[in-house]
Amino acid sequence: MSIVQPAKPKIRIALKMEIFNETASITKKYNLNTVCVEAACPNIAECWQKKHATFMILGSVCTRACDFCNVKTGKPDLLDPHEPEKIGKAVKELNLRHIVITSVDRDDLEDGGAEHFAQTIFEIRKLCQNTTIEILTPDFLKKDEKLSIEVIAEANPDVFNHNIETVPSLYNRIRPGARYFNSLYLLKKIKSLKPKIFTKSGLMVGLGETKEEVLQVMDDLRSAEVDFLTIGQYLRPTPKHAEVKRYVTEEEFEYYKRMAYIKGFLMVSSSALTRSSYHADEDFIHLQVARNNKI
Repeated sequence: MSIVQPAKPKIRIALKMEIFNETASITKKYNLNTVCVEAACPNIAECWQKKHATFMILGSVCTRACDFCNVKTGKPDLLDPHEPEKIGKAVKELNLRHIVITSVDRDDLEDGGAEHFAQTIFEIRKLCQNTTIEILTPDFLKKDEKLSIEVIAEANPDVFNHNIETVPSLYNRIRPGARYFNSLYLLKKIKSLKPKIFTKSGLMVGLGETKEEVLQVMDDLRSAEVDFLTIGQYLRPTPKHAEVKRYVTEEEFEYYKRMAYIKGFLMVSSSALTRSSYHADEDFIHLQVARNNKI
């Protein structure tokens, strides 16, 4: 009887690099931006080797200057009217079962880019009917709700994500262009308009927040009926960005995870390398199971 030998490590590494290069090639082919590259995500190697990529629409230049983010700030790019179609084609070529779409902030646009998000969802659904869609949007601060929030809700993504990012006391330093309670309102409004959409938000730690402040944010997010919370370690992209005040221990991440479940979140991801879209496809499956079990 012959014994099947396991693949040698060199073969597995070569295969992973082939998939990584294929993912990079498809994003380049359609001239698409990814948050993986623009935000210098530490998980890019792992994700791209699995054909996981988070596409960033509405250009590569942001109108905000958050002290934690590596995306360029300045005069924004002209909108590419064909971008939604390109995203749809890329998702089909990558054969993704779950896709995450995010964007830069576009305070210069009347609707903050909401219609562009909606068109992107439409194009993905047209070409990839079995792909579930998660969007990570800006806060649409000072935008007409009918032009932004209601448009997003009507597009009916499977997951609506908007990151709270940090605790309220750090907003002036870390997220000066945003407003904490506006972000909470956005999450709550989407849930009230479309209760079946999973809502999600993320928090960075290590910026100088206290445990008590993190727990209060959890309570605020649950008041907004948020389903899924991600908590990850802030890592300084460059010396120009906010410094890391401390590195949170594995035990503290586990504590936050336990407390978040106690407070009623359906799903929690809490670890040093947790990011909003990290393992998003697997997490969506767990979200569905958690909701069904709760029902």
